[in-house]
Amino acid sequence: MRLTIFIYTTLLFVTTGILNAQAQDPKTTEKKAEEKAVTEEIEVVRPYKPVLAEAVKLRRSPDLNDIKTYKAKFNYNLTDRKLELNSDINKLQAQQLAAEKEALLINNYVKGGFGSAGTILAEAYINTGRDEALQAGAFFRHFGQSGPLNKQIANQQQLSVFGRSMGDQVTLSGRLNYQRNGLYFYGIDKDNPTLNPNPEQQAFNFIEAEGELVNKFTEDPDAFSYAAKLNGYLWNNRFDAKESSIVLNGYVNKRISSFNLGLAAAVEFGSTKDKLVDVGNNLLRLNPYIRLQASGVKITAGINFVQQFGTESSGRIFPAVTADFTLIPDYLQIFGEVKGDVNRSALKQFTDDNPFLNNNIAIKNSIEKLSISGGIKGTGGPGFGYKARFYHKRIEDMPLFVNSFDSFNKFDVIYDFGTMKLLGLEGEISVQVSDALKWTGKLNLEDYKPAAESQSWFKPQMRVSSDLMYAINKQLTLNAAVAIQGDSKAKIYLAAPANPYLAPDLANERIVTMKGFVDLGAGASYKINNKFSVFAKANNLLNTKYSRYLHYEAIGMNIFGGLTYSF
Repeated sequence: MRLTIFIYTTLLFVTTGILNAQAQDPKTTEKKAEEKAVTEEIEVVRPYKPVLAEAVKLRRSPDLNDIKTYKAKFNYNLTDRKLELNSDINKLQAQQLAAEKEALLINNYVKGGFGSAGTILAEAYINTGRDEALQAGAFFRHFGQSGPLNKQIANQQQLSVFGRSMGDQVTLSGRLNYQRNGLYFYGIDKDNPTLNPNPEQQAFNFIEAEGELVNKFTEDPDAFSYAAKLNGYLWNNRFDAKESSIVLNGYVNKRISSFNLGLAAAVEFGSTKDKLVDVGNNLLRLNPYIRLQASGVKITAGINFVQQFGTESSGRIFPAVTADFTLIPDYLQIFGEVKGDVNRSALKQFTDDNPFLNNNIAIKNSIEKLSISGGIKGTGGPGFGYKARFYHKRIEDMPLFVNSFDSFNKFDVIYDFGTMKLLGLEGEISVQVSDALKWTGKLNLEDYKPAAESQSWFKPQMRVSSDLMYAINKQLTLNAAVAIQGDSKAKIYLAAPANPYLAPDLANERIVTMKGFVDLGAGASYKINNKFSVFAKANNLLNTKYSRYLHYEAIGMNIFGGLTYSF
């Protein structure tokens, strides 16, 4: 039995070995074939999967008994903050542009020109420049013309020096001014043209100095503000008339929320001397007020106390009330005013209006007893502005010009003794379509009701003025101006008036009508470059032979031009 098992076992092992050997032969052949194929071509039919060797095992086992843990330390700072749900679109922050190079500032110029009617023009302006804290400059001008009439010659010279210093708290400014006007009494009576064969010469000299101190504005609702200004001048003419004046103005103002409490004060010292005249003409003004300034409303209520002293002495109290209501912001405002004042008379003021003044002029202040005015103002859109105002005045001792009985080509000053009434309407319009087109116009209509005189002499009832500027391009600019004046009345004495003059003698007077006129002017300027430009101007294009004052005919049409150099 055991032998049989041994035999069967031996056969099993032999058979197994033979089968094993046979099974390995094809693998060897396949391997050789594969190696032979590799040398010729490699074709990948599946991703390459590298087989890594087993990691080297640690010879030490971890200590499983280490139960120590690390606890980190934390500091907490909790903020009690409300959660906000904001779904608005965030505002984009504009990127700042690089600093722009400052443009070259050309603020100085010299101008010269000449033309018909003996016109000579010389003008210069100089300024310190861009400094905002300190500014100073000077201005000079000479202008002269002559007409076809005998000694129809006039010339003017002006020299001004000014300066301003702006500090942290106050602003200081001042100026010094000199003016000279030269002319002849060339007036001609057309009915008697030989009465003035050798016109007299006249000249006015005027020196003025002014200084001002103003504190800077602040947004503080309880701010305290103040200002002071001192002005003085010396004036004289070729016939020994002299005048001096010193005026000191000041105000203080305390802001309390929507209210302002303030006091404005002024003192004027005036002296006028001539061969037969020596007048001290002084005024003291005190104007306490309270002002309400709220949204769309501005009301000022106060009094104006005026004390005259010197040759005459009297005191008066006038109302001083103004109101301004905004109905449509920037488009429509209603305003009104009730006031009164004493208007100081001076030779400087009279000769500015009428330079053909006689000697030994009487000086008397006029009193504006009551002045009521009101109107509307505002804008009608970008570049359009308007203002319309009516006014009613009651004026005592209003000064008027009349031709002298002894010298027909000179003017005396008389006073309309009593209370004159004036009703007027004023309108203004300003239109600016662009920087290239601007137009302004002004209209005055006035109705005088004299007190003692039969007419308000040389006071026209209508006056119109208008200016137009049109820039065709950056080089060429055109401009035009027109002045229109209605008829006025003049008085001629048939006999010598009483001296001193107190009341008119209608039997010894003759009224002459001064015809109205239209004075049209036009001009042009052409910019050659940043330095040079040329200009031309024409006056009285209609060549109207008009007169503002009796016997003094204006120069006819005249044209002049010249060159401007800027630096």
